[in-house]
Amino acid sequence: TYFTSGPTETRAWTIKQGWTAPQAAGVIHGDFERGFIRAETIAYDDLVRTGSEKAAKEEGLLRSEGKDYVVKEADVLLFRFNV
Repeated sequence: TYFTSGPTETRAWTIKQGWTAPQAAGVIHGDFERGFIRAETIAYDDLVRTGSEKAAKEEGLLRSEGKDYVVKEADVLLFRFNV
């Protein structure tokens, strides 16, 4: 399971263990997988500890992961894509 989060909604998405970021993006929409560029990633525990995406980024905890990244349990992901 991984999470997406925005100003008004946080959502959990179920994927299989070992899936890459583009495969995980495809669970939301096929265009996300086809046009995948990168996934901005924060570990859930880091996000909770820092209190916000901005604070996590300031602490250097926000990572930019590519097509080969294997999604970890409880990652919080923001997908960048172009179709």
